This record gives sequence, C-alpha cells and structure tokens, in this order.
Amino acid sequence: MGIIGDIGHYIMVPLYYIISAVLLGWHKLFETLGLDPSGGLSWALSIIGLTLVIRAALIPLFVKQIKSSRNMQLLQPKVKELQKKYGHDRQKLAEETMKLYKDAGTNPFASCLPILLQMPIFFALFRLLDQAARRNTAHGFLDTESAKQFADSQIFGVIPVADSFWGARTWGDEPNATVMVVALILVLAMTATTFFTQRQLMAKNMPAEAMSGPYAQQQKMLLYVLPVAFGLGGVAFPIGVLLYWTTSNLWTMGQQFYVIRNNPAPGTPAFKAKQDRDKAKAAKHGKTLVEDEAVEPVVEERRPAARQQPKRQTKAQRQQAKKSPGGGSAGPKKPTNTNKGDRR
Repeated sequence: MGIIGDIGHYIMVPLYYIISAVLLGWHKLFETLGLDPSGGLSWALSIIGLTLVIRAALIPLFVKQIKSSRNMQLLQPKVKELQKKYGHDRQKLAEETMKLYKDAGTNPFASCLPILLQMPIFFALFRLLDQAARRNTAHGFLDTESAKQFADSQIFGVIPVADSFWGARTWGDEPNATVMVVALILVLAMTATTFFTQRQLMAKNMPAEAMSGPYAQQQKMLLYVLPVAFGLGGVAFPIGVLLYWTTSNLWTMGQQFYVIRNNPAPGTPAFKAKQDRDKAKAAKHGKTLVEDEAVEPVVEERRPAARQQPKRQTKAQRQQAKKSPGGGSAGPKKPTNTNKGDRR
C-alpha cells in the first residue's frame, strides 16, 4: 500500500465509524417516526442530519476562523507599510509579512480550516456510499444488509441516492435523465453556495484597506478556484454526497450571515449597517446612540504663555537709545507682567 496509503487508511477507518454511527442514528430516528427504512427519503434526511451534526461540531473552529480573519484585517495597514518598504524585493516582502503574521499569532490560511477539515469527512462519506453502491461493501458500523439498503435506496422511488450525474448520463450504459437533472441542480447549488459564501465574507465583512495585499489575493483566488473545482468534480459525486455538501454550504451561509450581522468587524460595510440599525432602533425608543467607533477628540492642555525675556542689546544700541527722545533710561525697560492671576 505504501506509506501514503497507510496514512489514508488510518485516517479513514475512524471516520467510517464516526460517520456510519451518526448516519445510522438518524436513520433509526426517521424509521421510528414512520419513514420507510429502505426508502431513499429516510437515507437522504439521515445524510442531512449527519451534516448538521458535523457542522455543529465545527462551530468552535468557525469562531477561530472569524477571529483569525479579523486579525488579518487589522494587520492590513502594517502589511501595506511592508509593501511600500520591500516592494522591490518579493522574497524579503514575503518573509517580513509571514513574520508579522507570526508575531501577531494569526495565520492567513486559517480561513480555509473548516473546508480543509471537512475534506476527509467528505471523502469518507463518498467512499462509504460509493463502495456500498458498487460492491455492497460495508464500512464502520454499516453491516452488509444496511450497506445494500443504503445503496439501493431511491428518493421518491425514482432518484437513487448512490447515483451521480456522470453515472446516469444519457449516453451511458444505464441512462437516467431525471437523475441527471437532479444531480445538475445540486451541483449548481453546491457551486453557487460555495461562491456566495466566500463573496459574502469579502463584500460585507472586510474593510476597504484589506482588499489588497497577499491576504486579499488569497481570498480572491479561493473565491473562484473552489467553486470551479467543486463544480467540475461534482458531476462524479453521488446524489447523497451532493446533498451533504450543499447542506453544509447552506449552514455556512446562515452561520456567517448571523455572525457578520450581529458582530461585524470594525470599518466594514456590515459594521456601518449595524450602526445604522442600532441608531434607528435607539431613535424608535427615543434614545440617542453613541457610535462605537466614535473617538473622543484629544484636548490639548493649554499652558500659560511663556514670559518674554528682554532682548540683549549691544553697547551701540544702548547709546542710541539714550540719544533718542525720551530715552534717558540706562537699560531696556522691563516688561510689565499683566498676568496677575499667576501670582495668586
């Protein structure tokens, strides 16, 4: 098998047990509620339930992603300074930028963590469903009977959970136009939700100064690369796997919308929108809202004017002053201190 195969095996086997346990738990619940255990609807709903459990478990990671994203935004002014300073030396710029991120305790790739950690789960579900359909192979807590039932299930009796767009192609061995249409809709939904989830973050919760630099370039690359990759690969994904990923994206959109709306990053369009909502709500109740981002003006402490010392005169100037009309004094006249308040 090789070292890579061994590593993959040790990663996948625990995931098979975790996924199959959650899947069978939901399936048993829907069977108790009266759904046909061999029907595709009960298995499809079980996949959706599996998705909800996984995404709920990833909430702490999502919070970490949001915090890392904010730290990256706050660092953008410093990143711009580095760009001005080392713009002529790309290698030095990259080194200093990574050093800045390290010192701040953040990581530009933290925004990818939820997707990266879901990938093994995604592939485990894909293999579990695919091998159950093709070979009736059982993994984890799925026995042979459950694996066959899972593989043969059809949603509404016409859409096999284990079939895919490519497998049901009209020019293939077992053409099924209905499956192709449903699979295509799910592929497009998966691609669109992946795109708009990332777009939502960039358009609403990133300040203008964060839209340039290495971090922004990374976000823009993910904005287009990930949907294209999932769209191209989606034609080979079984219906059940497409249900999982589309449900996961919808969860992400809703969760991200809630966080951005209620706890936006300062200096972003979402932050301004929240301030407007808060002011409108306060005005409705007859209150005046002090803006969070308002900064009190710095009041400089006024000091008494410095006492002006008489200028030192030369001998010629003093003699000239004596000769001038009314200039009989031997020296310059002392200035009168009118600031009587200082004596008090």
